[in-house]
Amino acid sequence: MTIRSINPATEETIAEFAEHAPEQVEQMLAAAARASHDWRRTPLDERARLLRATAAHLRAARPHYAALITAEMGKPITEAEAEIEKCAWCCDYYADAGAGFLADQPVETNARESYVAFRPLGAVLAIMPWNFPFWQVFRFAAPALMAGNVALLKHAANVPQCALAVAEALRAGGLPEGVFQTLLVPSGAVERIIADPRVHAVTLTGSDVTGAKVAAAAGRALKKTVLELGGSDPFVVLEDADLALAAETAVRARFLNAGQSCIAAKRFIAVEAVAGEFTERFAAAAARLVVGDPADRTTQVGPLARADLRDALERQVRASVAAGARVVLGGARIERRGYYFAPTVVADVAPDMPMSCEETFGPAAAIIRARDEADALRLANDSPYGLGASLWSRDAERARRLAGQVESGSVFINGMVASDPRLPFGGVKRSGYGRELSSFGIREFVNVQTVWIGPGT
Repeated sequence: MTIRSINPATEETIAEFAEHAPEQVEQMLAAAARASHDWRRTPLDERARLLRATAAHLRAARPHYAALITAEMGKPITEAEAEIEKCAWCCDYYADAGAGFLADQPVETNARESYVAFRPLGAVLAIMPWNFPFWQVFRFAAPALMAGNVALLKHAANVPQCALAVAEALRAGGLPEGVFQTLLVPSGAVERIIADPRVHAVTLTGSDVTGAKVAAAAGRALKKTVLELGGSDPFVVLEDADLALAAETAVRARFLNAGQSCIAAKRFIAVEAVAGEFTERFAAAAARLVVGDPADRTTQVGPLARADLRDALERQVRASVAAGARVVLGGARIERRGYYFAPTVVADVAPDMPMSCEETFGPAAAIIRARDEADALRLANDSPYGLGASLWSRDAERARRLAGQVESGSVFINGMVASDPRLPFGGVKRSGYGRELSSFGIREFVNVQTVWIGPGT
């Protein structure tokens, strides 16, 4: 079978790749097992040196890698360059902090000495999405590799060039053969790979439906999993919010990467007292966005990554409008070559409409009115997802109190939800479980080993 790379701005095929045959996959699994034996014994300072070298290479080759992202999934070039820089930052962060996160932790017991150690598990299979084709991988890979694991990447089918380029970047940083490998395989091959005894854990970023299937397969094989399964993040605007700043931030929070982000704000919940003004400010700012060729440095919103994604978003908008919602801006695809959808703001959205109860993955914002603070909190939590949330109020203590009642993996007060290597990242409910990044992320794929040395008293 063939994997095709299609430019979403032109709908033209860029490149084609043959899928790895079963015998090639077997060779790669064997190589991972061999590499794991040596890599887990590689000193931490050497692992750190290689991560720093990878970061330096990413920065030096940033124009090349950013252009790949832009051509293959349509991200505006300035955002693609920022993505590569973030990957380099993540490598540097774990090179600097990893040894401390993995240091033995003494525990006082009746033994002469006892401590907790963090040992690598082995080979981790990473099933990654297309929307941040480098960052999603490095978000997992930097801590996992620093911890002494080896990695097998099964990337999304529409970004094969990026998938191969990630492996190339790590090799350029000096990573030994077999420590990180990209598998060009169909989704149907994943269950067999998970079941292979040479694979010790699985991480997935994707939909909740796919996550449930991967979790079931890993459960049958008794393999550890970390799942990040998207979200329908609320952006809550209370009556004492700084409306100018909230609206300005809301545009970035919704339309970054053409709205194709798990942690993009998707449901804008404004209390009745300010809903009208917030909607006007938000729509006016969104109307100024520049839609165009993602390779053009002035473009702010590019195409969606695939035709089916544009079609799905169009269905959600139309169904919500048919149910009583009101289009304030946009509302339809742009009739031009490429998978473009106009920046869209839809008001009077009710919780049972598709734009509220489903995850929307594209440049369309749903505005929901709340009666008051309590109603806003109820609406924010009225979702099967719980990845991130943004809360806006000038009263810091009020916002802090409400943050504790929000059902999500993160709450950003008066700011846009974003991932940061220094902070744990992940969700609750149907947004998944486990954490990436920070000290929590590097310890997800380790054996937390107790060591007890006697005789004691």
